[in-house]
Amino acid sequence: MLEVAEVVKTFAGIPVLRGVSLCAAAGEIVALLGPSGCGKTTMLRIIAGLEQADAGVIYFAGKAIDVVPVHLRGFGMMFQDYALFPHRNVADNVAFGLRMQRLPKNAITDRVVKMLELVGLRGYEHRRVYELSGGERQRVALARALAPRPHLLMLDEPLAALDRALRERLQDELGAILRQVGVTSLYVTHDQQEAFALADRVILLNAGAVVQEGPPEVVYRRPASIWAARFLGLPNIIMGVVRADGSVETLLGTLACQTHLALAPQSRVTLVIYPDAALSHAAEAAPGTTVVQGVLIEQQFRGRFYRVRLRHASGIELSLEAETPLRQAGDTVSVCLQAERVYALAERDNDLADIVNGSC
Repeated sequence: MLEVAEVVKTFAGIPVLRGVSLCAAAGEIVALLGPSGCGKTTMLRIIAGLEQADAGVIYFAGKAIDVVPVHLRGFGMMFQDYALFPHRNVADNVAFGLRMQRLPKNAITDRVVKMLELVGLRGYEHRRVYELSGGERQRVALARALAPRPHLLMLDEPLAALDRALRERLQDELGAILRQVGVTSLYVTHDQQEAFALADRVILLNAGAVVQEGPPEVVYRRPASIWAARFLGLPNIIMGVVRADGSVETLLGTLACQTHLALAPQSRVTLVIYPDAALSHAAEAAPGTTVVQGVLIEQQFRGRFYRVRLRHASGIELSLEAETPLRQAGDTVSVCLQAERVYALAERDNDLADIVNGSC
């Protein structure tokens, strides 16, 4: 439905997009995920027609739309600050795009009622914008964006201004609404949990380039690089050498691991140890687990688990999650690392630099 081919954009000579290509199928929710300044909002604005690319082509339904004016593209956009009209009530805000289409008054009224019912705001037609909570304003903005039946809906960090509890609740509702309507959607966010919860497919951007893309589960379980792993909240990165049996020799010991790569014996790899890889008691060790001993540096209660930091005799520190407390800070403790939560990446020169510098 949407195809972006080799888009390049610079501002004042500084590259913002470096030959970005992406696509979205009909009805698919695609998340553009990445840190601030990676180019994801610029990409959205180019697709919308609010910015012009220096090079590359945007196709929609098989036709190039680069020279099509913004108002003729038939796309909807939802912003982080909602951009509602404060002097108009809820119904007038939702009806704005419909009036621009010059629809009959009865058709506009019916569509407004239907959209407000879709977002759970039935009966709010005459409320003023300043009377609404942040979550209610977000729903009105969504109803307004969906009302004209856009061919493509673009959402630029629409939940960023909300508190965590409300954001988590609304991201579930938002995903359900977008799938019910069946509109092709591009969702920009810097929050990986939000992207994973909402999207059918995630495109990970860094420094204006696509680093990785795929279903959320694949992106998280198979990070394509050390940078991707660290951005996704996976801090435990170590180097090792592959043994003949497929395990990896490291400073922590010999670790069993998972990978989709063909690892040749004696090849060098980097391992990502997921925070939930640890079992709290060495007695729980079973085939495919490795017992690691270290000094407990820090332990924090996080509600569902304890975040613990261990320092191995080699100097390597691990940040792990434990279901129960691991004694006291300063004590020597043992944990088991489960093979299915240790993932091997092929070693590359830039990965080595990332490990040494601790950069993201």
